Amino acid sequence: MRAETNPASLLLFGSLEASPSVFATTGAKLALDRLDREGFVALASIGAGRRTEPALVRQTIGFAAVFGYQWVRDWGVAAAYVGPEGSVEVLSGAAGSGILPARLGLRLHGEVWARPSEGTLLTATLILGSARTSAWSRISWGTQLWGAYLGPEATLYGDHTGYAKWSVGLHATDFKIGRFSFRASAGYQRTTEARSGSPYVAFDVWTPW
Repeated sequence: MRAETNPASLLLFGSLEASPSVFATTGAKLALDRLDREGFVALASIGAGRRTEPALVRQTIGFAAVFGYQWVRDWGVAAAYVGPEGSVEVLSGAAGSGILPARLGLRLHGEVWARPSEGTLLTATLILGSARTSAWSRISWGTQLWGAYLGPEATLYGDHTGYAKWSVGLHATDFKIGRFSFRASAGYQRTTEARSGSPYVAFDVWTPW
């Protein structure tokens, strides 16, 4: 999440993506100084998801604690993190359910919130993890309208199971209700497990604390 003009040093956030698969995450970002200043930062998160695969249902709990540095410039904010991550998976099928051994690994996380021009916003995020040999990326562009940045987005995900997902859609980013900021998006996605595409919706919220 981008830095904001705020003396707080802690940012709380949560996200939800709903489609044929569902994944929710919550966590916190901590700055040693302030969220709106350059310096060392840390991110801690935990998430849970569920998706249907041929002949089984896969449920996953993942967690990470990464540490890094954020650069604050006139054009926006860039940050890079590294740290441990882990996951636990439960597989359910006709033969019953089983818990797979916990996986631990390393996570690399980079993101940019940039303003290429007055009234525009470019965001890019890349997360690589070795616990599940996974990669997730999202890029979006927005033009300021009606108190938010509106525009297209695209995401891509893949992991060690051979599962992959890509999506394209529209988003509204950084609209505010009180002290809370939001990001909402919707669009079309395809996965390696489905014969046809499907709609998706996603929602993010964050607030300084």
